[in-house]
Amino acid sequence: MKTFWKIFFGSLLGCLVALLLFIFIGLGMLGSAFSFSGKADTSVASSAVLKIDFSAPVVEHETISNISLSNLGQLAQTNTVTILDMVKAIRYAETDPAIKFIYMDTDKAYLSLSHAEELRDALEHFRQSGKAVIAYGSNFSNMSYYLASVADKVIVHGFGSATVTGLSTSMMFFKDLLDKLGVKMQLIRHGKYKAAAEQFIKNEISPENYEQNKVMLDNIWDVICDDICASRDFTKEQFNTWIDNLDMLDANSLLALGVVDEAFYKEQLDDYLCTLFNVSDIKDVKYVSIDRYAAARLKENLKAKNKIAVVYAEGDIVSEGSVSLQGGASIVGSKFVRELSALRKDSTVKAVVLRVNSPGGSAFEAEMIRHELQLLRECKPVIASFGGYAASGGYWISAQTDRIFTDRTTITGSIGVFSLIPSFENTIKKFDVNTATINTNKHSSIGNLTRDLDSEEAQYMERSVEVIYSQFTNLVADGRRMTPERVDELGQGRVWTGTDAVTLGLADSFGGLCDAIQYAAIAAGVDDFRLVEVPVVKTAYEKLLDMMSGNMETSLVPNSIESISECYKFLKDYDRPIVYARLPYLYDIK
Repeated sequence: MKTFWKIFFGSLLGCLVALLLFIFIGLGMLGSAFSFSGKADTSVASSAVLKIDFSAPVVEHETISNISLSNLGQLAQTNTVTILDMVKAIRYAETDPAIKFIYMDTDKAYLSLSHAEELRDALEHFRQSGKAVIAYGSNFSNMSYYLASVADKVIVHGFGSATVTGLSTSMMFFKDLLDKLGVKMQLIRHGKYKAAAEQFIKNEISPENYEQNKVMLDNIWDVICDDICASRDFTKEQFNTWIDNLDMLDANSLLALGVVDEAFYKEQLDDYLCTLFNVSDIKDVKYVSIDRYAAARLKENLKAKNKIAVVYAEGDIVSEGSVSLQGGASIVGSKFVRELSALRKDSTVKAVVLRVNSPGGSAFEAEMIRHELQLLRECKPVIASFGGYAASGGYWISAQTDRIFTDRTTITGSIGVFSLIPSFENTIKKFDVNTATINTNKHSSIGNLTRDLDSEEAQYMERSVEVIYSQFTNLVADGRRMTPERVDELGQGRVWTGTDAVTLGLADSFGGLCDAIQYAAIAAGVDDFRLVEVPVVKTAYEKLLDMMSGNMETSLVPNSIESISECYKFLKDYDRPIVYARLPYLYDIK
């Protein structure tokens, strides 16, 4: 028996030692892999073509907020590129003698409208420097042709096509289904255009909601058409007629209409690019991808003492521990306030650019952020830059900044608030389930999902919504130098485009993130500065170490279990009445 225990404990000790060695060796290998991936070749040939193929997703801010088995591999193979780096790289390439021209493959151009607009503006500026942009595609969509049309030469595959059909968005209405299930959605809102949760209380779109969405889509389409037609030799009327008649079909029809300049098969395209690059073999054309070029050329001056901070407000505005309505990135109010407070106390930060890409969320959390931004403004300039969304709560936090830059295709406004409280009282009865609720006071169980609001509680929530809407309009009036009555006219929950926002005074200037940064530097009176991004982008290895040390929210359970957990957290947020300043839904515009 003694021999057995010696062998057992000896084997156990050996296993533990082997496990520890495996962990340390594994971490070392991962660290080396991450280090190698972070030190990929960033050299640029003395004569090169800047290539944009959109194989890397275009994002607002490169970050991974949570790690699971499903995305662990992303840590070592992060190939995203931020819109700021893309625009800065294109602008740098204008005067870089190494870059001869830009070649753009638009087939994988799946990016937001605002990103496409900022990128297209940068490409147009590049062309004005005297260098060419060449665009290629095998099947042009609305988005890919919008980007391609800026080029000096637009080339379609010899057997290519186009599905440029104008913009569309769809909404689903669930009232009939919820009625069958016995679910009652109790909606309290201010604003005739505040369509948040309308899909739960109606079985068709309201006239006001249809009106605002039709105007919004038409305005965005006008921006796209204006830009395309300014770059090509046809009018908006011609272009829309071709679209309505489905005239843009194959390579031959695209050529005949003048939508493209050439129809090339692969070897013809290679020959053309060789001619431009002045070589005889496509292998001698030196390409540099936009992400690698940005890594090689965009070096911050680390010796500069002055800093301009770019703070990314991306996603739903939520309280700590809450779940985003749409999933993905979120703005946690308390955490965001801490980051702003640190910038306020940092004397080396001379100005702050608030980059907003948010449909809003909790009115309380939005107000916390706005208040901290006002304290920040007392110390240094705060400039807002609108991305795809800066609506409702996203506009709440931006309205009192020193200046607002917006893309023309930004979805903004939605100045309105609502509260949505579901009741499963009838659903429970359908399944013969009885509940017992014990209260200390008359309305202790307000917001309980097992019963409807009574009349007094409904009036209480209406008063709450009205008070917060009044606060919303007053703070916008103060920030935009309007009367509360004028803000109310523009408000009522109505959604506007960036084009409308500048016309109506809800924003100051058209421009992207780079324009806002340049303005912030002028406002702060600094020439020599470096950018700092908040939240700080960590390296892949740092993310792994955070995961191992427990400093990051981690999950190593399967996606299905994660999803159930997230749904539970989301439903749990409805166990109390909350007033939201949020866009009705994130638009899927195609």
